[in-house]
Amino acid sequence: MKRFFYGKLAFAGVKKNGKTYGPYLLTCVTMVMVSYLLAYLSYSRRIYEMKGGDTMQAMLTLGMAVFWVFALIFLFYTNSFLIRRRKQEFGLYNVLGMGKWNVARILIWESILMAAISFLGGLGFGILFSKAAELWIARVLGNNGGVSFSVEWKAVLQTIMVFAVIFGLILLNSLRQIQKSDPIELLRSASVGEKPPKGNILLALLGAGMLGTAYYMAVTIEDPVTAVNAFFLAVLLVILATYLLFVSGSVTFLRLLKRNRRYYYRENHFVSVSSMIYRMKRSGAGLASICVLSTMVLVMLSAVVCLYLGKEDGLRRQYPRDVQILTHPTNADEEAAGGTQIEGDSVRAGNDTDAQAKGTVPDLLQELVDAQLTESGLEAERLLDYRYLAVTAFFSGDHAVLSGDDSSKASGQSSNGTGGNEASGMSADGGAKNDAENTDTSQLSYTDACVMLFVPLEDYNRITGQQESLEPDEILVSCSREGTYGYDILALHGYDTWRVKAEVPEFVTNEEASRLLSLLWVVVPDMNLLEQMELQQEELHGVYGGRVYRNYGFDLDVTDEVQSDFLKGLLKRLRDSAESGQPGTGQLRGYDASCIADERTLFYGLYGGLFVIGIILGFVFVLATVLIMYYKQITEGYEDQSRFEVMRKVGMTRRGIRKSINSQMLTVFFLPLLIAGMHLAFAFPIVYKILLLFGLSDRAFLIRTAAAAFLIFSAFYIFVYVATSRVYYRIVSGKL
Repeated sequence: MKRFFYGKLAFAGVKKNGKTYGPYLLTCVTMVMVSYLLAYLSYSRRIYEMKGGDTMQAMLTLGMAVFWVFALIFLFYTNSFLIRRRKQEFGLYNVLGMGKWNVARILIWESILMAAISFLGGLGFGILFSKAAELWIARVLGNNGGVSFSVEWKAVLQTIMVFAVIFGLILLNSLRQIQKSDPIELLRSASVGEKPPKGNILLALLGAGMLGTAYYMAVTIEDPVTAVNAFFLAVLLVILATYLLFVSGSVTFLRLLKRNRRYYYRENHFVSVSSMIYRMKRSGAGLASICVLSTMVLVMLSAVVCLYLGKEDGLRRQYPRDVQILTHPTNADEEAAGGTQIEGDSVRAGNDTDAQAKGTVPDLLQELVDAQLTESGLEAERLLDYRYLAVTAFFSGDHAVLSGDDSSKASGQSSNGTGGNEASGMSADGGAKNDAENTDTSQLSYTDACVMLFVPLEDYNRITGQQESLEPDEILVSCSREGTYGYDILALHGYDTWRVKAEVPEFVTNEEASRLLSLLWVVVPDMNLLEQMELQQEELHGVYGGRVYRNYGFDLDVTDEVQSDFLKGLLKRLRDSAESGQPGTGQLRGYDASCIADERTLFYGLYGGLFVIGIILGFVFVLATVLIMYYKQITEGYEDQSRFEVMRKVGMTRRGIRKSINSQMLTVFFLPLLIAGMHLAFAFPIVYKILLLFGLSDRAFLIRTAAAAFLIFSAFYIFVYVATSRVYYRIVSGKL
């Protein structure tokens, strides 16, 4: 039985310290369970075969890596609470004659015991709940889950290997601490407090500066791409600043309270403020951890829930019709057509318009679409048909310079009549145009960029049902920026200057309307300008210049399966027409057709994956927050027990103790929640910019989601506070 001696001591130690080991073991079991579920869902063949399942599994694989990193850090952090509680016991073993190697053997047996419980419990619950998780994923993807049950042994092996490494690293760290300690130090470890940190004011100012920098970045960044790049830097600054402010800034704050005699010399404040100052270095780190985890939960849940609930709106913004066809000519098309170039409803050979050939491409496209509709027995609804030219421009006030344009070349072409005012026949303000041509492009940055979409007035009136009219030098504008365009003219460098007749509401969404940049619709009097701009862009940039496109879309009141079948048939007709070699048919080589049913699969897989990862990680972060709060209360409760015992002997009542506890909790414990709410408020602008990349543009919806998340989390936080403060009170009052 001697060989099991250390095992019995390990089991007895864990059992005796059940109030501290119990939550830790529960956390380990939960971590193993979540790891298995993520691995199971990532390897499940049934999920892979679902619509959007491959995208979902790619997201889950990424989330699994993030989860493992967090599990390692968090289990290391919580294990430190256990070691601190056991050091006095290990010191007693040393005094009784055990060497450090004997204590190490006890720790090894403890680690084996906890790992075994974690693996058995975690894998058992993971396998038990795996089918429920699979059905949940199927529901998120809009699929039907099967009824069969299976165990993914690859996921089991992977989970065991990962957590064996984590438990092994934790054991090595514990052994390191024991080897570096001496018996007297271990015996006194439970009663040794921590000195207040020095240099509080400097560290507090540094933390405040870092936090101010992060907040400034969050509220001033305009474009989504910069927001993505700056987000991780801002997060790092916020985390470091939070720890500095809680560790050093909180001590400074408490010292200021101590100097306030009217506040400090009260029964319920005197003990709490003194004890918090004495050990704030460690307590501040715990509070900072609670604040950081709370912020992660709030930001992540707000974002992923908003994305998932608004996924259909985001999809519709990118695909305003069920079926969309985008046509434009290519160089090969022009050769096939004998040099004749067809754009929208106009046909051009070189710079001349061949009126007799007008309508060739639109008629052919309409003919092919109608033939497929007839064959499928379907009817198109809400037809959307318009032409546009999309270019990227850099704005400086009411002046714009197209991206990549050579200023001198553009100006020369404009003055020579190949583009701009003379070529178009439009009148313009010469002074304004001169200012546009002299715009200093070197001073323009990415934040000044904007996608400009030029649309002929004829198409605008057909889409909106309006009867607008424009003079040759007039335009209508519609701006997707928050606010309005705000200028009376629009001067486009190297092309022309127009008077803004009116600003109109956004009249159509477009796939060119990338949320990476702002969007400005420009309605011009006729197609001539679009054709001339295309020619100039082609001379300047070749195939990379702006081109005239025709966007043809319509809705089908059918299921996604029927819609996908219709698109397959239409694509076959388009390919057959392009390959037939008949005159004029080659123009349809420059086409792109899609349907929202097919895109919905990818969309739901991506957004659903983010939603599932967000919910799972949010649950894990909440669990971590609760555990840190619990251990913080227990650890500080045992440390304060002797202090309150002394105070009780000198006349402090139990009621006074409770008032002191409540004062301590209300003074400091709710600070992480308030700071987390402040972090969420300042993070909102940069999170909104990032969500624009996913097609979410409903700011009000994001605000409501974030507010609801904060209220729900606050209610949960208060519940945990009440429960843990009771544990703390029972400890310090001698009831445990």
